Amino acid sequence: MTSVKIARRVTDIRVSPSTVAAQKARDLKAEGRDIVDLTVGEPDFDTPEAIKEVAIAAIRAGETKYTPVNGTIALRKAIQHDYSTRLGIDCALDAICVGGGAKQILFLALTATVESGDEVIIPAPYWVSYPDMVVANGGTPVIVRCDEAARFKLTAEALEAAITPATRWVVLNSPSNPTGVAYTAAELRALGEVLLRHPHVMVLCDEIYDRIWYADFPVQSIASVMPELAGRALVVNGVSKSYAMTGWRIGYASGPKVLIDAINKLQSQSSSCPSSISQAAAAAALTGDQSSVEATVQVYRDRCEKTWERLNAIDGLSCVRPDGAFYLYPNCAGVIGKTTPEGKVIENDLDFVIYLLETAGVASIHGGAYGLEPHFRISTATSMDILEDGCARIEKACKALS
Repeated sequence: MTSVKIARRVTDIRVSPSTVAAQKARDLKAEGRDIVDLTVGEPDFDTPEAIKEVAIAAIRAGETKYTPVNGTIALRKAIQHDYSTRLGIDCALDAICVGGGAKQILFLALTATVESGDEVIIPAPYWVSYPDMVVANGGTPVIVRCDEAARFKLTAEALEAAITPATRWVVLNSPSNPTGVAYTAAELRALGEVLLRHPHVMVLCDEIYDRIWYADFPVQSIASVMPELAGRALVVNGVSKSYAMTGWRIGYASGPKVLIDAINKLQSQSSSCPSSISQAAAAAALTGDQSSVEATVQVYRDRCEKTWERLNAIDGLSCVRPDGAFYLYPNCAGVIGKTTPEGKVIENDLDFVIYLLETAGVASIHGGAYGLEPHFRISTATSMDILEDGCARIEKACKALS
């Protein structure tokens, strides 16, 4: 019998559904099952050699000590330059923070600002961690359904309707996980005009996928489209996705200095600072030759386009074309209510995902985990051969339904 009492901030939240799904796929593979794993949002490319070499040189040069809590000057200058030249966001070096991944920055931002009774507006479908991060910090997630007809994007009208005196944040993820859709400048401007009427609401911009871009309109951030919001916008990014550096754990943000200072204070009492070696590598990634990013984005684009076409050709499924990232979020309404060869009725998207796993050996994540049914998410951050195999299996499984 244990005397350990776990706090409610832990018992009230879930383990990440995407983590659970990925682990289930690994477990089945370990048992010898033939599984096509389409769950993991992680580049299948290796970190570019030039970035690795900078990290190795940093180790050999003895750059293995603590760094400032908010990151090295070299990395913050690289972030400052990237935000300025690519997004048109001007920020001072002391208005930039660096942490152990974008996820940590997002969490610390909420920890620094959210208390019991505070609300955070989260458009659905959403990245699975947003609501639980809010709950863990004592806040209340306010989920706003964003239907497929609106390309899964928050509208100005829906935002206006969701804001209350208790609203602290609205979360904007562009391009989105799980849908891959991104906001245009006009859409961001419309949201920004709403926020100007509600000065107590901050905007949390998760832009971790904004280099993996396919749309015919330019990359935009609400902080660049609406500079009037600079005093209450936190623009979060990192090197994990674009540079295949998930394990290096470097994320960063720019925002109002009072918030950056609060995030740095929390980090000083938790992890002290990010890895010095990883920071050297991240600075090299942001300032070095970007041809490797351009090459991988083209591969992602081709995979995404071909898989999008393949899924749309399957009877019972349809899919919105993404603007970026490496995910597809197919609508499976056409199979809901059908019966499996074993006689089980597919009642929702979770049933469908389980059916695909058990019958076809395809691991995906159900739309309910992202707050909007009936859909399922697959990652295209894997080879075209695997994606073709997965689509063929999904098609065969759908044809077997009656």
